[in-house]
Amino acid sequence: MQNVTRLFDFPHYQLEKFNLKESLVSKVNGKWVATSTQEYINKANTISRALLRMGVKPNDKIAVISLTNRTEWNIMDIGILQLGAQNVPVYPTVSEDDYAYVLNHSEAKYCFVSCDEVYQKVKAVMDQIPSLQHVYSFEQINDCDNWNKVLELGADTSNQEEVEKLKSLVKADDLATLIYTSGTTGRPKGVMLSHDNLVSNALESSKRFPIEDGKTKALSFLPLCHVYERMLIYLYQYRGVSIYYAESLEKISDNLKETGPHVMTAVPRLLEKVYDKIYAKGTELSGIKKKLFFWAIDLGLRYEPYGKNGWWYEQQLAIARKLIFSKWKDGLGGNLNLIASGSAALQPRLSRIFNAAEFGLMEGYGLSETSPVISVNDMRKGGFRIGTVGKPIDRTEVKIASDGEICIKGPQVMLGYYKDPEKTAEVIIDGFFHTGDIGEIDADGFLKITDRKKEMFKTSGGKYVAPQLLENRFKQSRFIEQIMVVGEGEKMPAALIQPDFEFLHEWATKHNLTIPENSDIIQNEQVLARYQQEVDEANEKFAKWEKVKQFRLTPDVWSINEGHLTPTMKLRRKIIKEKYIHLYDDIYGRS
Repeated sequence: MQNVTRLFDFPHYQLEKFNLKESLVSKVNGKWVATSTQEYINKANTISRALLRMGVKPNDKIAVISLTNRTEWNIMDIGILQLGAQNVPVYPTVSEDDYAYVLNHSEAKYCFVSCDEVYQKVKAVMDQIPSLQHVYSFEQINDCDNWNKVLELGADTSNQEEVEKLKSLVKADDLATLIYTSGTTGRPKGVMLSHDNLVSNALESSKRFPIEDGKTKALSFLPLCHVYERMLIYLYQYRGVSIYYAESLEKISDNLKETGPHVMTAVPRLLEKVYDKIYAKGTELSGIKKKLFFWAIDLGLRYEPYGKNGWWYEQQLAIARKLIFSKWKDGLGGNLNLIASGSAALQPRLSRIFNAAEFGLMEGYGLSETSPVISVNDMRKGGFRIGTVGKPIDRTEVKIASDGEICIKGPQVMLGYYKDPEKTAEVIIDGFFHTGDIGEIDADGFLKITDRKKEMFKTSGGKYVAPQLLENRFKQSRFIEQIMVVGEGEKMPAALIQPDFEFLHEWATKHNLTIPENSDIIQNEQVLARYQQEVDEANEKFAKWEKVKQFRLTPDVWSINEGHLTPTMKLRRKIIKEKYIHLYDDIYGRS
């Protein structure tokens, strides 16, 4: 049996153990097109042979920038890695300046893009990147060579022996990829991950994945340039999972119904949106249907695993699952029984409701610098606890520093930051990576994250405030789409709030308010009074010094494209504050 020690061993392992007809599946011209394991390997070899002929050598960097996840991404990934070269994925939504920075900093030799939108960004900065020799596109674009040219160049198998020789020279601890962190502040850093970093993480995380080998479908939509989804793609290959690539965030609902996956990954923001949509549909019901719906919700929000709520609760839950929650499952394809959530803190209420509905929602924790998984929940053998990110995976040592910072040691810890030994030395001390997150480990070994060390702030009164805890509570309001708690060095905490405009306009219509523009609605006195109610209610569970004393509503939808959010929907706090500095100054009486 193939021994997996390097990333390109995964498809070969899959071929020996599962030999899938549907290894990678993408939608092309309205139809799902499957690539078998054998075809996947054949095409990756074709790419390797072509890249050799194009002058690619070990340790050369090849950038891959795709707007959506797709089969071509995997083929390029394996084709690049087999030569001992490195795959440098780039977030497609970052600015042209960041494109230029990443491509220059990595000294990318070639760049493969998905489509015209990405190509135009690369084209705009090409004259700033002396190392870049050529750009190829997966889709047909007028003034860009198609990747089919590369496949044609690699069709001749006469140099396959050279590919095999280079493969044999690649060691487990060799550099495999540079992951440029999207960064909530400053320039992105190039995280250096070895083959072993990612392989070990996939193998150890796999132990926490209760899926049926060779008989499972996954839907993938989180960006492959993000280490979380990428590691899971390797894990899926190891477990013989057929990977279906969603067309886009907007089409996930359709794609779920079309493919009926058993497993998917998610970020909390997406789960919040799914729950809000389900909840909104429930409010539109009437009579007994509405009563049943909200009875089931109330039941779900009290859910505890392992039958801890007792016999009577379990009987009621069985009825709720049959009458209500089964319809939720049908709406998400009918088979979904494992959702791996990461990238940000998950609200405990979502963990309760989705697990009550039998979605198997398991929260994990990690960073790009840790390949990424440090810990993850697992429903089996008592390995699940709501409000935690589970127990550390095997071979991972976690310690809590005196200031509460989580520090970890294990095979998944990065080699360092590319071309930046100083920043590397700041975060890896005595073999332990300092995460920048604050947390605690309970008596049973479950890890709990309480906040980002860098995001916690002190008011002028000397009190510490953990914004993420406040934000997660406030986002339970249907009126609030996004919120950022502010107040570092100020006399009190306050908040910038992006309303859920769709819900807000519906509410306004019901209350006979006809307000055409978002900018008008956020200044309406009735609207502001309603938001004050939401703020007061959310404030109740917090200490006096933590309470949000003032807020301002913003007229825009916070988005990745406009720079408010990272590609995994985390707040870019510095940028949001800069965008709304006039509102911030108004809160603190400086306008």
